[in-house]
Amino acid sequence: MPRPFPALPNAPAAARNPTVTTVHGVDLHDDYGWLRADNWQEAMRAPNRLPADIADYLTAENAYYDAAMADTADLQARLVAEMRGRIKEDDSSVPRENGPYAYGLRYDDGAEYPVFIRTPRHGGAAETMLDVNVMAATQDYFQLGTTQVSPDHATLAWAADVNGSEFHRLTFRDLTTGKDFNYHIPDVASVAWADGQTLFYVRVDARHHPNRVYRHTLGTDPATDTLVYTEDDTRYHVNVSRLRSGAYIALSTGMNDENEISIIPTADPTATPQVIEPRTTGLEYDIEHQGDAFLILTNADGAHDFKVVTAPVATPARDNWRDLIPHEDGRMIIGLAAHKGWTIWTERRNALPHICYVRAGAPIEAARSISFDEQAYSLGSDPSPEYDTDSFRFTYASPTTPPQVFDYDLSAGTRTLRKTVEIPSGHDPANYVTIRTTAPSHDGAQVPVTILYHKDTPLDGTAPCLLYGYGSYGATMPASFSANRLSLVNRGSVYAIAHVRGGEELGRNWYEAAKFAGKLNTFHDFIAAAQKLIADGYTDRGRIVIQGGSAGGLLVGAVLNMAPDLWAGAIADVPFVDVLTTILDDTLPLTPGEWSQWGNPIESRQAFDDIRSYSPYDNVTAQAYPPILVTAGVSDPRVTYWEPAKWVARLRATKTDDNILLLRTNMTSGHFGKSGRFAALEDAARSYAFALKITGTDLSAG
Repeated sequence: MPRPFPALPNAPAAARNPTVTTVHGVDLHDDYGWLRADNWQEAMRAPNRLPADIADYLTAENAYYDAAMADTADLQARLVAEMRGRIKEDDSSVPRENGPYAYGLRYDDGAEYPVFIRTPRHGGAAETMLDVNVMAATQDYFQLGTTQVSPDHATLAWAADVNGSEFHRLTFRDLTTGKDFNYHIPDVASVAWADGQTLFYVRVDARHHPNRVYRHTLGTDPATDTLVYTEDDTRYHVNVSRLRSGAYIALSTGMNDENEISIIPTADPTATPQVIEPRTTGLEYDIEHQGDAFLILTNADGAHDFKVVTAPVATPARDNWRDLIPHEDGRMIIGLAAHKGWTIWTERRNALPHICYVRAGAPIEAARSISFDEQAYSLGSDPSPEYDTDSFRFTYASPTTPPQVFDYDLSAGTRTLRKTVEIPSGHDPANYVTIRTTAPSHDGAQVPVTILYHKDTPLDGTAPCLLYGYGSYGATMPASFSANRLSLVNRGSVYAIAHVRGGEELGRNWYEAAKFAGKLNTFHDFIAAAQKLIADGYTDRGRIVIQGGSAGGLLVGAVLNMAPDLWAGAIADVPFVDVLTTILDDTLPLTPGEWSQWGNPIESRQAFDDIRSYSPYDNVTAQAYPPILVTAGVSDPRVTYWEPAKWVARLRATKTDDNILLLRTNMTSGHFGKSGRFAALEDAARSYAFALKITGTDLSAG
């Protein structure tokens, strides 16, 4: 049975500063709202500006974490060494041909960050475009954002975030001299080149809302840039991109379940953006350009699992949309790519992806698909950046198979393996078993569950299990490969992913069934997955550690309240747990766009009651909880640090057990933790050491 992990004496106790807010006639009591700094926007950019009382509390929690986990220091070091041993230190990507060059990146031995390189297409010496290690050398945190080469291959636009706040600074590099231009553009969210001298970019405002599109001429003062578009609706976020044909810039503005796209011809970058189809409640679409038509992936006309239509370039409005790939229930089209002579799309059936393709102009009945044999796997579609080509690239992986890169000849229908990710310390897929099963939920829905275990692990209920879930925004959890997970699986743990409602594994309805009042389905599905694992002998009650991050942290928090005695423990990474308070606050950068997901509790009493019924912070009760590890980041713009901090404070003051409760806040980074391919292993090692400790796992293997 699991070993206890009792709380240490003198756990931090956050000060109570009771406040009452009345919404829809309901009094909301909050003792810990003071943890939200009045200058949170300033602190996001400069974490050292956090008020002293808040910083002192978070620091005290970090010290408590360090003391509680001190006896795992050697284990964490071994875990980091194991995980690093599975990373090829001197590695490189498969080059991508684009114009006169083949582009790629490499990792030098021991380097945290990549070096972006290119080689003349027909032979010659490689040249370094950007060595990220040099850029990151003086920073505690460094995350590269966009890297976009101009169409004439003369200039690199690159952006970086140096504190985890996701405010990226855009820089231009002359690829002939290797020198950066002597100016920058701050707070850039996305970039698209029109030609060798003209670039469109989106800037975010002080609330981290990407809402303004500018046109920039290379070498000119950004203060003189032309404002092309401003989005006034705070629910909508703006993005710019260049279509693969190179003929158009797409200006997209949208929220979770609704959007609008305008186009600007690259031949005339000063042209007024032309709207494809005005925003309409519930209408989603994305576009590709092919010849004299746009190909449009859309849910129009009740196509809840999406279809592909065509529209003339001259008259692309919805009245002129004609079906190319009709809608089919249960077959969700999740991606579309157009080459000059080919239409390629990715679809998902029964929680598994497939790649399909057809010649441009051919009847859809002539379409072909690429098949795979394993029970559970993941696919990555990676179309060529070139428009006129018969070559298509995809990546394949499964929980047992490391990622493989294939080039596919669309004319011949043949695939060529270009790379299999090497595991230097060794990996034999035959030593592992991947199973796809289904778990009956509370209402009869069959929830897919992906299971990975070592072939020697006994399936008699004695194995510990780490069960992972997400379940929001239609995000699908792929059955992919993770070298890090082997450190658990090799020690006899079962690793499982619950593909709960809220994702789109089984189509759009799988997602829609967990919105608004249906959100409880996500949590019931996760509990059902755990019960299925127990019933089938993979693990047992009280031996399951649960993990989820961001909205997956909401899932963790909710099921901890609903079924605390089912779990051995929980890991909640940057968890979205103060849901009601956040969705009531329309001054936060993401909130207005979230109302289509959760409901608008400001205007709707029903939405208020729905969210209040499951919001983890609002449903903490005087009951026993298992050991819990919570993480946060001071500069996180997605889940602000005070959500996990408030949750931990309320849990510690309310729960009736003496199990450990830990909050570890990264004081210098944001939502995604440490940057760098090796530094990030420390975060994984901390989580795994916690899981191994609370399940009493044999720590010597790996």
